[in-house]
Amino acid sequence: MATSLKLPPQLKSRVVMAAKGAGKSPHAFMVEAIEQQVAQVERRQRFIEEALAAEREALETGKGFNADEVHEAMAARAQGGKTRRLKARPWRE
Repeated sequence: MATSLKLPPQLKSRVVMAAKGAGKSPHAFMVEAIEQQVAQVERRQRFIEEALAAEREALETGKGFNADEVHEAMAARAQGGKTRRLKARPWRE
């Protein structure tokens, strides 16, 4: 599918220079940039959908994870350590 993309002259010059620096044609550079932006939007949408599903599950079950334990587990994993599997527990009000 052919698509025409009208760029302001200043942006077009920047694209040409950036593409040249990346060893690509301006067309290839723009296609890659658009693909990356679409992928980012899709990842964000999946993240939002997963967060909303997790919120619904927490509200339906009344269970959740202790934030301090989650932070400790994430820090340990970031440093290459192993952690025990966390379990969702009923909320305390």
